[in-house]
Amino acid sequence: MKKQLTRVAALVAFSLVFWSCNQSDPAPKGDYVKGVFVLNEGNFFQNNGAISFFTREETTSQDDIFSRVNGKVLGGGVQGYAVAGEKGLILVDNSAAGLDKVEIINSNTFQDLTSIGAPDIENPREIVIGNNNKAYVSCWGANADYKYTTGYIAVIDLGSHKVTKKIAITGGPENLVYNNGKLFVGTNSDGGGKTLTVINTTSDDVVKTITVPGSATPIGIDANGKLWAGAGTNALKINVDSYAIESTLPIGSDSKKSARNFALSADLKSIFFVLSYFDANYVSHGETYKFGVTDTQINVATPLIKRVFSGLSVDPSQGLIYAGVTPSYAQAGYAVRYRGDGSLVDSIKVGVAPTGFFFK
Repeated sequence: MKKQLTRVAALVAFSLVFWSCNQSDPAPKGDYVKGVFVLNEGNFFQNNGAISFFTREETTSQDDIFSRVNGKVLGGGVQGYAVAGEKGLILVDNSAAGLDKVEIINSNTFQDLTSIGAPDIENPREIVIGNNNKAYVSCWGANADYKYTTGYIAVIDLGSHKVTKKIAITGGPENLVYNNGKLFVGTNSDGGGKTLTVINTTSDDVVKTITVPGSATPIGIDANGKLWAGAGTNALKINVDSYAIESTLPIGSDSKKSARNFALSADLKSIFFVLSYFDANYVSHGETYKFGVTDTQINVATPLIKRVFSGLSVDPSQGLIYAGVTPSYAQAGYAVRYRGDGSLVDSIKVGVAPTGFFFK
């Protein structure tokens, strides 16, 4: 009898613990809990950027989900998107001065919460989430003379929704990579800066500037813990502790072409990129290539995909390549999915000028 009572008591206790766990961890609710978000930059002078959404199983997208939920448009080009828990942060770049902002939303429902505007946010370029409940936004600043001398990194406290610091970066701060308490900051090619800036995200101070052979574009951290960055016509492998450049791999020999839209594979062992040039009518031509992080040279004789893309990313959960196609800035674009070997999966119609992707 005592053994039976003991078993019953144990079962009841287990049931209560199980019930308690289920009650304390409710599943997030909303229409945008899981899926693919396409960042459509839009036409700059029409300020019609938007975010499209679809689940990984779908072949059609929902256009401009911010407008669908909130009954108003974002009011600018979409430059970036990041998520911290149940908060989403959208970078909005308006063609008129003083109207740029970071729109803060509920990341699961896309309901608008608040925004941070000028003068704290001017010409935003890219955003990452760091440590200590902070987000980092690269901004060109006012940049009225187009000399890229007014740039900075805006540090946003995600609790108060305030910019707590601006870290000066000349050369037009652009791409960002966050890793283990360090923020690596690249520069715009028009800014002429040939340095990769390192920021300590505990103190939010610049701790190192790494001289590189061209405008720096940090890509990400590979499977071996090395930082990769584009620099002019080269790809660099950098030690994240000593900041030494361990390898310099030339990307072809044609000075008319530039490498952009770098993306790490899901296993962090390969890097995809677009190598392209603009003709006299400003039409982009080029192909998409791939190299391994242990390769000693980059083969640009044989493209992975014989197309040029306005955006490139890799879904970390499925490993598929997502490529943005922009037929023109006056019509809808496409998100095209490829396997890692370059074979086509399908394409999905999205908004105007798809240039980025966010996977959730």
